[in-house]
Amino acid sequence: MHAATLTLGHQKIDINTRALVMGILNRTPDSFFDKGATFALDDLVRRAAALVEDGADLLDIGGVKAGPGPEVAEAEELDRVIPAIEAIHSRFDIPLSVDTWRASVAKEAYAAGAVVGNDISGFADPEYLTAAAAAGATVVATHIRLAPRVPDPEPVYDDVVDAVRTFVLERADRAIECGLTPDRIVLDAGLDLGKTAQQSLTLLRASDRLASLGYPLLLSASNKTFLGVTLGLEIGDRRQATIAATALGVTLGCRIVRVHDVAGNRRACDALEAILRIGREDR
Repeated sequence: MHAATLTLGHQKIDINTRALVMGILNRTPDSFFDKGATFALDDLVRRAAALVEDGADLLDIGGVKAGPGPEVAEAEELDRVIPAIEAIHSRFDIPLSVDTWRASVAKEAYAAGAVVGNDISGFADPEYLTAAAAAGATVVATHIRLAPRVPDPEPVYDDVVDAVRTFVLERADRAIECGLTPDRIVLDAGLDLGKTAQQSLTLLRASDRLASLGYPLLLSASNKTFLGVTLGLEIGDRRQATIAATALGVTLGCRIVRVHDVAGNRRACDALEAILRIGREDR
């Protein structure tokens, strides 16, 4: 049974056939994709305006990249993320997500206007879920094999889909125990996070199995390594492959797509919504 509703702040959104487009905003000097192009606050706000114009449904703001790199202390992450959320929240009427695994950063982000905590660590911080529950926020439960920023070049699973399914269900149960409702709990298979290219492809193909767990499913495939490895593409050449991944994922039940190219993925999601709606009406 696929989730029918997603709550973002005070909005309840019907996601039976609609997939939301989450635009990525990196306030980091070392992002794998933009290499720090939006690290300056003015540049980040301009990029936010462009993503809103392109049709983003929500924006995801992060101050620390997922992969290995120089240590970013809590104070530095707060300094990167909170002014960005405040600036964007004051200018645009759009739900905001904070991409962080620190409960302290998430808590401050909610106070600044964010309504989603996107945590790639799988709630490793024991205070993460209580902070979200207290703020009435939505959370993203992401599968990762080790931890953010820790290299994991040769991950091994008996069955990668079963492993991810078990992990995210346990995190969802934990979130419910802390007071969150299923419409405020989003699952993410964590493509490229402790997965080989083949394992990420397997998980993408199994999106229907994860969507059937009853929670909104997020797909984060945009320009990722598994697409580059599979197709022999450099980072700047993965736009069409990303849209193909979006199309497959949405067809199989993903209802949020986290992307750099909002305009292209917006068009794909709009086309798929029309097709999926017709399918429901024909039943």
